[in-house]
Amino acid sequence: MIRHSKKAGGRLFSIALKSMSYSTTAERTVEVEKVGKIVLIGINRPEKRNAVNPETAEQLHQAFKQFDDDKDSLVAILHGKGGSFCAGLDLGRVATSVEGYLRGDPQQSDIGPMGPSRLLTSKPIIAAVSGYAVAGGMELALMCDLRVMEESAIMGIFCRRFGVPLIDGGTVRLPKLIGLSRALDLILTGRPVGAKEALEMGLANRVVATGTALGQSLKLAQEIAKFPQQCMNVDRRSAYYSTFDAESWDAAMQYEFKNGMKVIQDEAVPGAASFVKGIGKHGSFNINKPSKL
Repeated sequence: MIRHSKKAGGRLFSIALKSMSYSTTAERTVEVEKVGKIVLIGINRPEKRNAVNPETAEQLHQAFKQFDDDKDSLVAILHGKGGSFCAGLDLGRVATSVEGYLRGDPQQSDIGPMGPSRLLTSKPIIAAVSGYAVAGGMELALMCDLRVMEESAIMGIFCRRFGVPLIDGGTVRLPKLIGLSRALDLILTGRPVGAKEALEMGLANRVVATGTALGQSLKLAQEIAKFPQQCMNVDRRSAYYSTFDAESWDAAMQYEFKNGMKVIQDEAVPGAASFVKGIGKHGSFNINKPSKL
Protein backbone atom coordinates (compact mmCIF):
# COMPACT_ATOMS: atom_id res chain seq x y z
CA MET A 1 0.00 0.00 0.00
CA ILE A 2 1.29 3.47 -0.87
CA ARG A 3 0.78 6.25 1.63
CA HIS A 4 0.94 10.01 0.89
CA SER A 5 3.29 11.93 2.86
CA LYS A 6 20.88 -4.07 -17.61
CA LYS A 7 22.56 -6.63 -16.22
CA ALA A 8 22.43 -10.06 -17.90
CA GLY A 9 19.18 -11.76 -17.03
CA GLY A 10 17.29 -8.49 -16.64
CA ARG A 11 14.25 -7.84 -18.74
CA LEU A 12 12.92 -4.48 -19.82
CA PHE A 13 9.23 -3.98 -19.30
CA SER A 14 7.06 -1.05 -20.26
CA ILE A 15 5.16 1.11 -17.84
CA ALA A 16 1.43 1.32 -18.40
CA LEU A 17 0.27 4.85 -19.02
CA LYS A 18 -3.12 4.51 -17.34
CA SER A 19 -4.66 7.61 -15.78
CA MET A 20 -1.91 9.89 -17.05
CA SER A 21 -2.74 13.39 -18.13
CA TYR A 22 -0.45 13.45 -21.14
CA SER A 23 -0.60 11.58 -24.42
CA THR A 24 0.58 7.98 -24.57
CA THR A 25 2.78 9.12 -27.45
CA ALA A 26 4.85 11.23 -25.03
CA GLU A 27 8.57 10.61 -25.06
CA ARG A 28 9.63 7.84 -22.71
CA THR A 29 12.07 9.43 -20.28
CA VAL A 30 11.88 6.79 -17.55
CA GLU A 31 13.20 3.28 -18.13
CA VAL A 32 12.18 0.39 -15.89
CA GLU A 33 14.11 -2.88 -15.74
CA LYS A 34 13.51 -6.02 -13.70
CA VAL A 35 16.49 -7.99 -12.38
CA GLY A 36 15.09 -10.91 -10.43
CA LYS A 37 12.98 -9.35 -7.68
CA ILE A 38 14.68 -5.96 -7.99
CA VAL A 39 13.20 -3.09 -10.03
CA LEU A 40 15.56 -0.53 -11.56
CA ILE A 41 13.91 2.82 -12.32
CA GLY A 42 16.11 5.06 -14.44
CA ILE A 43 15.60 8.71 -15.40
CA ASN A 44 16.69 8.97 -19.03
CA ARG A 45 17.25 12.63 -19.94
CA PRO A 46 21.06 12.70 -19.92
CA GLU A 47 21.20 15.77 -22.16
CA LYS A 48 19.47 17.67 -19.30
CA ARG A 49 21.40 15.90 -16.52
CA ASN A 50 18.11 14.09 -15.93
CA ALA A 51 16.22 17.23 -14.96
CA VAL A 52 12.54 16.39 -14.54
CA ASN A 53 9.82 17.85 -16.75
CA PRO A 54 6.11 17.22 -16.07
CA GLU A 55 6.02 14.18 -18.37
CA THR A 56 8.98 12.59 -16.60
CA ALA A 57 7.38 13.31 -13.23
CA GLU A 58 4.24 11.45 -14.33
CA GLN A 59 6.27 8.49 -15.55
CA LEU A 60 8.31 8.30 -12.33
CA HIS A 61 5.15 8.43 -10.24
CA GLN A 62 3.56 5.62 -12.24
CA ALA A 63 6.72 3.50 -12.10
CA PHE A 64 6.86 3.63 -8.30
CA LYS A 65 3.16 2.90 -7.92
CA GLN A 66 3.54 -0.13 -10.17
CA PHE A 67 6.55 -1.28 -8.16
CA ASP A 68 4.54 -1.04 -4.96
CA ASP A 69 1.63 -2.99 -6.46
CA ASP A 70 3.83 -5.78 -7.86
CA LYS A 71 4.05 -8.56 -5.25
CA ASP A 72 7.01 -10.09 -7.08
CA SER A 73 9.11 -6.91 -6.76
CA LEU A 74 10.80 -6.52 -3.38
CA VAL A 75 13.22 -3.58 -3.68
CA ALA A 76 13.45 -0.65 -6.12
CA ILE A 77 16.54 1.28 -7.20
CA LEU A 78 16.24 4.84 -8.51
CA HIS A 79 19.11 6.01 -10.70
CA GLY A 80 19.96 8.41 -13.50
CA LYS A 81 21.18 7.48 -16.96
CA GLY A 82 24.31 9.03 -18.45
CA GLY A 83 26.32 9.87 -15.35
CA SER A 84 24.04 12.09 -13.26
CA PHE A 85 21.30 11.14 -10.83
CA CYS A 86 19.01 14.15 -11.29
CA ALA A 87 19.54 17.92 -11.55
CA GLY A 88 16.07 18.77 -10.22
CA LEU A 89 13.22 20.44 -12.06
CA ASP A 90 13.74 21.32 -15.71
CA LEU A 91 14.15 25.08 -15.26
CA GLY A 92 13.84 25.57 -19.01
CA ARG A 93 10.22 24.46 -18.69
CA VAL A 94 9.66 26.39 -15.47
CA ALA A 95 10.86 29.59 -17.17
CA THR A 96 8.07 29.34 -19.74
CA SER A 97 5.28 27.81 -17.63
CA VAL A 98 4.84 26.28 -14.19
CA GLU A 99 1.40 24.91 -14.99
CA GLY A 100 2.56 21.32 -15.52
CA TYR A 101 4.35 21.31 -12.18
CA LEU A 102 1.45 22.53 -10.05
CA ARG A 103 0.11 19.24 -8.68
CA GLY A 104 -2.20 20.52 -5.98
CA ASP A 105 -2.29 20.14 -2.22
CA PRO A 106 -0.59 16.95 -0.93
CA GLN A 107 -3.81 16.06 0.92
CA GLN A 108 -5.64 15.84 -2.41
CA SER A 109 -2.90 14.47 -4.69
CA ASP A 110 -0.15 11.89 -4.17
CA ILE A 111 1.98 13.19 -7.07
CA GLY A 112 4.44 16.02 -6.49
CA PRO A 113 6.23 18.33 -8.95
CA MET A 114 9.08 15.77 -9.15
CA GLY A 115 6.63 12.87 -9.39
CA PRO A 116 6.78 10.24 -6.63
CA SER A 117 8.02 12.55 -3.86
CA ARG A 118 4.78 12.39 -1.86
CA LEU A 119 4.68 8.60 -1.76
CA LEU A 120 5.66 6.31 1.07
CA THR A 121 5.87 2.91 -0.55
CA SER A 122 5.42 -0.31 1.41
CA LYS A 123 8.80 -1.63 0.23
CA PRO A 124 12.37 -0.27 0.30
CA ILE A 125 13.89 2.06 -2.30
CA ILE A 126 17.61 2.66 -2.84
CA ALA A 127 19.01 5.75 -4.57
CA ALA A 128 22.08 5.03 -6.72
CA VAL A 129 23.60 8.51 -6.74
CA SER A 130 26.09 9.50 -9.43
CA GLY A 131 27.06 12.93 -10.73
CA TYR A 132 24.61 15.54 -9.48
CA ALA A 133 21.68 14.92 -7.13
CA VAL A 134 20.69 18.51 -6.56
CA ALA A 135 17.60 20.61 -5.88
CA GLY A 136 14.57 18.44 -6.65
CA GLY A 137 16.96 15.63 -7.54
CA MET A 138 18.22 15.67 -3.98
CA GLU A 139 14.60 15.55 -2.82
CA LEU A 140 14.13 12.37 -4.87
CA ALA A 141 17.21 10.89 -3.19
CA LEU A 142 15.79 11.82 0.22
CA MET A 143 12.60 9.97 -0.68
CA CYS A 144 14.59 6.74 -0.82
CA ASP A 145 15.36 4.59 2.23
CA LEU A 146 19.08 4.33 1.45
CA ARG A 147 21.49 6.39 -0.63
CA VAL A 148 24.53 4.77 -2.27
CA MET A 149 26.69 7.68 -3.41
CA GLU A 150 29.65 7.66 -5.77
CA GLU A 151 32.79 9.32 -4.39
CA SER A 152 32.65 12.03 -7.08
CA ALA A 153 28.92 12.74 -6.70
CA ILE A 154 27.49 16.01 -5.41
CA MET A 155 24.32 16.76 -3.48
CA GLY A 156 22.97 20.19 -2.66
CA ILE A 157 20.00 22.51 -2.72
CA PHE A 158 21.19 24.33 -5.82
CA CYS A 159 17.70 25.74 -6.44
CA ARG A 160 18.46 28.25 -3.66
CA ARG A 161 20.16 30.40 -6.33
CA PHE A 162 17.01 30.75 -8.42
CA GLY A 163 14.21 31.19 -5.89
CA VAL A 164 12.79 27.70 -6.46
CA PRO A 165 11.44 26.33 -3.15
CA LEU A 166 11.63 22.81 -1.81
CA ILE A 167 8.12 21.44 -2.33
CA ASP A 168 8.90 17.75 -2.81
CA GLY A 169 9.52 16.85 0.82
CA GLY A 170 12.99 18.33 1.19
CA THR A 171 12.21 20.41 4.27
CA VAL A 172 10.28 17.48 5.77
CA ARG A 173 12.78 14.66 5.27
CA LEU A 174 16.15 16.40 5.48
CA PRO A 175 15.93 17.57 9.14
CA LYS A 176 14.75 14.09 10.16
CA LEU A 177 17.71 12.47 8.39
CA ILE A 178 20.57 14.73 9.45
CA GLY A 179 19.19 17.00 12.19
CA LEU A 180 17.83 20.53 12.05
CA SER A 181 21.15 22.38 12.38
CA ARG A 182 22.82 20.55 9.51
CA ALA A 183 19.66 20.69 7.42
CA LEU A 184 19.44 24.46 7.83
CA ASP A 185 23.08 24.80 6.79
CA LEU A 186 22.22 23.14 3.48
CA ILE A 187 18.82 24.80 3.08
CA LEU A 188 20.03 28.35 3.74
CA THR A 189 23.29 28.23 1.77
CA GLY A 190 22.46 25.81 -1.05
CA ARG A 191 26.11 24.75 -0.93
CA PRO A 192 27.41 21.56 -2.57
CA VAL A 193 27.98 18.49 -0.40
CA GLY A 194 30.52 15.90 -1.50
CA ALA A 195 30.31 12.20 -0.79
CA LYS A 196 32.67 12.19 2.20
CA GLU A 197 30.75 14.90 4.03
CA ALA A 198 27.42 13.37 3.03
CA LEU A 199 28.47 10.07 4.61
CA GLU A 200 29.67 11.79 7.78
CA MET A 201 26.39 13.66 8.28
CA GLY A 202 24.17 10.67 7.45
CA LEU A 203 22.96 12.03 4.12
CA ALA A 204 24.63 9.10 2.33
CA ASN A 205 24.61 5.51 3.63
CA ARG A 206 27.40 4.14 1.45
CA VAL A 207 30.18 5.76 -0.59
CA VAL A 208 31.44 3.75 -3.55
CA ALA A 209 33.84 4.19 -6.46
CA THR A 210 32.74 6.40 -9.34
CA GLY A 211 30.83 4.39 -11.92
CA THR A 212 29.72 1.68 -9.47
CA ALA A 213 26.69 3.14 -7.66
CA LEU A 214 24.13 1.18 -9.66
CA GLY A 215 26.00 -2.11 -9.39
CA GLN A 216 26.62 -1.67 -5.66
CA SER A 217 22.98 -0.67 -5.14
CA LEU A 218 21.85 -3.80 -6.95
CA LYS A 219 24.08 -5.92 -4.73
CA LEU A 220 22.65 -4.22 -1.63
CA ALA A 221 19.09 -4.67 -2.89
CA GLN A 222 19.66 -8.37 -3.48
CA GLU A 223 20.95 -8.74 0.08
CA ILE A 224 17.85 -7.01 1.44
CA ALA A 225 15.58 -9.16 -0.73
CA LYS A 226 16.93 -12.35 0.90
CA PHE A 227 15.41 -11.56 4.29
CA PRO A 228 11.88 -12.49 5.46
CA GLN A 229 9.97 -9.64 3.86
CA GLN A 230 6.89 -9.24 6.04
CA CYS A 231 8.93 -8.73 9.20
CA MET A 232 11.42 -6.39 7.53
CA ASN A 233 8.73 -4.19 6.02
CA VAL A 234 6.72 -4.08 9.24
CA ASP A 235 9.84 -2.86 11.07
CA ARG A 236 10.51 -0.36 8.29
CA ARG A 237 6.99 1.03 8.54
CA SER A 238 7.23 1.28 12.32
CA ALA A 239 10.44 3.30 11.95
CA TYR A 240 8.69 5.73 9.59
CA TYR A 241 5.68 5.96 11.90
CA SER A 242 7.76 6.77 14.97
CA THR A 243 9.76 9.37 13.01
CA PHE A 244 6.96 11.21 11.21
CA ASP A 245 3.55 10.26 12.60
CA ALA A 246 3.62 9.20 16.26
CA GLU A 247 2.25 11.75 18.72
CA SER A 248 4.07 10.23 21.68
CA TRP A 249 6.53 7.57 22.82
CA ASP A 250 3.62 5.41 23.97
CA ALA A 251 1.90 5.68 20.58
CA ALA A 252 5.07 4.66 18.78
CA MET A 253 5.65 1.70 21.10
CA GLN A 254 2.04 0.55 20.73
CA TYR A 255 2.24 0.78 16.93
CA GLU A 256 5.48 -1.20 16.85
CA PHE A 257 4.08 -3.97 19.07
CA LYS A 258 0.71 -4.21 17.33
CA ASN A 259 2.22 -4.47 13.86
CA GLY A 260 5.10 -6.70 14.90
CA MET A 261 2.71 -9.25 16.36
CA LYS A 262 1.11 -9.70 12.94
CA VAL A 263 4.18 -11.48 11.55
CA ILE A 264 5.09 -13.66 14.53
CA GLN A 265 3.35 -16.79 13.25
CA ASP A 266 4.18 -16.28 9.58
CA GLU A 267 7.88 -15.51 9.90
CA ALA A 268 9.24 -15.43 13.45
CA VAL A 269 8.18 -18.96 14.40
CA PRO A 270 9.56 -20.55 11.19
CA GLY A 271 12.68 -18.40 11.57
CA ALA A 272 13.24 -19.63 15.12
CA ALA A 273 12.83 -23.22 13.92
CA SER A 274 15.49 -22.60 11.26
CA PHE A 275 17.85 -21.24 13.92
CA VAL A 276 17.39 -24.39 16.00
CA LYS A 277 18.50 -26.36 12.93
CA GLY A 278 21.72 -24.33 12.76
CA ILE A 279 20.83 -21.70 10.18
CA GLY A 280 22.14 -18.23 11.03
CA LYS A 281 24.11 -19.28 14.09
CA HIS A 282 27.37 -17.55 15.08
CA GLY A 283 26.24 -14.35 13.33
CA SER A 284 26.06 -15.92 9.88
CA PHE A 285 23.92 -14.08 7.33
CA ASN A 286 23.75 -17.14 5.10
CA ILE A 287 20.15 -18.03 5.85
CA ASN A 288 20.09 -20.95 3.43
CA LYS A 289 22.73 -23.19 5.00
CA PRO A 290 23.30 -24.33 8.60
CA SER A 291 26.36 -22.79 10.24
CA LYS A 292 29.21 -25.06 11.21
CA LEU A 293 29.78 -25.43 14.93
